[in-house]
Formats: sequence, C-alpha cells, structure tokens
Amino acid sequence: MGMWIGRNRKARVTYGFDEIALVPGRVTINPNEVDITFSLPRKTAEPLELKIPILASAMDGVVDVGFAIAMNKLGGLAVLNLEGVQTRYKNPQEVLQKIVDASKSEITALLQRIYQEPIQQGLIAARVRQIKDAGVVAAVSSIPQRAVEFGRIAQEAGADVFVVQSTVSTVRHISSEYKSLDLGKFCRDMRIPVIVGNTVGYDVTLDIMECGPAAVLVGVGPGAACTSRGVLGLGVPQVTATVDCAAARDAYFKKTSRYVPIITDGGMSKGGDVCKALACGADAVMVGSAFAKAHEAPGRGYHWGMATPHANLPRGTRIKVGATGSLKQILFGPAEVDDGSQNLVGAITTCMGNVGARNLPEFQQAEIIIAPSIRTEGKLFQTVQNVGMGTS
Repeated sequence: MGMWIGRNRKARVTYGFDEIALVPGRVTINPNEVDITFSLPRKTAEPLELKIPILASAMDGVVDVGFAIAMNKLGGLAVLNLEGVQTRYKNPQEVLQKIVDASKSEITALLQRIYQEPIQQGLIAARVRQIKDAGVVAAVSSIPQRAVEFGRIAQEAGADVFVVQSTVSTVRHISSEYKSLDLGKFCRDMRIPVIVGNTVGYDVTLDIMECGPAAVLVGVGPGAACTSRGVLGLGVPQVTATVDCAAARDAYFKKTSRYVPIITDGGMSKGGDVCKALACGADAVMVGSAFAKAHEAPGRGYHWGMATPHANLPRGTRIKVGATGSLKQILFGPAEVDDGSQNLVGAITTCMGNVGARNLPEFQQAEIIIAPSIRTEGKLFQTVQNVGMGTS
C-alpha cells in the first residue's frame, strides 16, 4: 500500500475535502424529511440527543457562556475551554478586547502573557453553573494533564459532557517528567460522557475506544487558526483521517457491540466540507472558524488557535474571519453570503436528500469519488472575481 517516494521508502496517498466529491443517488428525498439527529452515549441514562450533528470547538474566540447557551438552544452543542480566558479572568471581556485590538506583530506575545494568568477553579464551577442555569447542556474541555482535577470540579458543578483534548491523543503516552493520564480509569470514574481527541489513525482509535469514551475526535492540525502542520509537519488530511477512524469504529462495534461515535474536528469552513465529513463516516462534526463569524461569538470576528499561547512553541495564530451573521443564520440561514459558510444544516439536509440518504448512517454509505477539479471546473469567472467557489 502506498507509493515509492525514494529508495526503500513508501508513503500513502491521502485526501482532503477539496479532492473528493459526493455522487448523487438513484433516489432523492425531500430534505425536510431526513433525520440528522446525533446521539452521544451515556452510562446510566438514555443517550444525549442533539437535533443537529454539529459541535462548536472549545476555542476562546468561539465559545463563551452566552454562545454555549445559544448553540444548545438551536440544537447543537458548544464546548467551553476550561483553560482559556473564561476561567482565568472573572471579567474576560476586557482581555478579549485586547486580543482583538492587538497588532499582527504583537499578538502572539500578548496571548502568551494573557494565558499565563492562573486558572481559577472557582470560575470553572461558576461557568458551568451559568450554562446550566439557562436549562441547557453544558460541555467543557481540558488537556489530559488537568483532566482529573478539572473533570471532578466540572462534574460536581453539573457539567453534562467532558472533553479531553490535545494535539495528539494516545493511550500509551510515555513521560518521566509527569504522570500521564490513565484514560481508561478516567473514563470509568467519570459519571458523565467523556469525549477524547484528537487522533487520525485506525490503530490508535481502537486503543482509545477500548478505554471507554463516549466519542472520539478526529483531526490533527486542519483548523483554520492552527499551525501545527507547518510548525511540526504533522497531520493527515481530514477525508482519509475520517475514513480510517470510521473503519476503527465499525471494527470495534463488530467486536464489542458498543458503538462509539467519531466526530471530525476541524478543516470545515463551508457546508460542503461538513457534508463530505459526514459522508466519509463521521457521526458529527466539530467546527470553529465558521462559528467565529457569528455575532454571538466572543472573538468579535477574530479566531485563534488553542495552542497559539504556548509559552515555548506556539502552534496557532489569530486570524480575522469577520462577523458575517447570527449563529442562527450560520446554522439554519437564510444565507446572505454565497460561499457556503451559512445555513450549514440546510447544506447537510439538501445533500442527504440528493444522495438519497434518510439518516446519517445511510449518508455514510454515499458514493465518493476522487475529484481534484471539483472546486475549479467551470468556475473561472468566480475565481477571477473572488466570489462564490472562487473565494479562498
């Protein structure tokens, strides 16, 4: 498997969203009659049902308490970063304004200083309670090193979902400097669903699923504000990563009869990307930059990577995405832009109708073709005028 790249060395050919297309089906369905619900398994209760299979990334420019409440009321789920400005500062609005106002040359150093402020455990519980007081689902995130500590606090405060997230997640993490998270024990000890990420491989996904998480996040470095692929040279394009991890999910289900959803995380800024991720096998998607454009997003039209403030090796940047519409517009329309960044749900249901898929499992069986010209074929005028599919 793979192609020769030199003497005695092969490399696999992999694919991203711009290199594939979905084929229309023999039967079409009314988009209003397809089922796009997403179920997250829970240990001692019925699955957590989301009306739409979309999560908002745990990034400070995307999710705060208000955004989390709004997102859940619209049927999705937004994840609050427990290691961001919301838990380091009692009044984060002033800090967010400084990030927005900073020049390009000073932004990374400013973020490094801002994120040196200690996390206040009291604010972790307070933010969770603020979300729960609105009568919605509370989902929060931390890195593995703080998961045990923060997971306990968040769970006791009423959190419904806990996400353990790092650039690359494995079960066998080797370190002599600090104690690694026992992922299996953590998943067993937590009463609420635990989502684990991120990964891109078949074998490591199987390893993680053996630990008992409720779902697995897929994607290393594809985010709009992430620079890991440039800084580290690390990553797998999202189409191949999703297909490989979906194969692991299906193999694990066949072996254990336990279905562990996979959530493709990052690299999707338009409806077509989301549709392709779901068709490639994802049960849901996690999106950041598309929601950073919402009027409700705390970044005020700016978006920055989770690893941008890293003290020694920043792996993200701040980008300007602009505030283009309301969260409701981005999810459900009506779209006022022509680039596919609004009405993501409408894109999903319309695409499912056109391939003849009544639900997400059927959508995962859609025919996929390798089509590197899919974005450019017949689109010369759009490209020249930088409109529609001609936008970058």
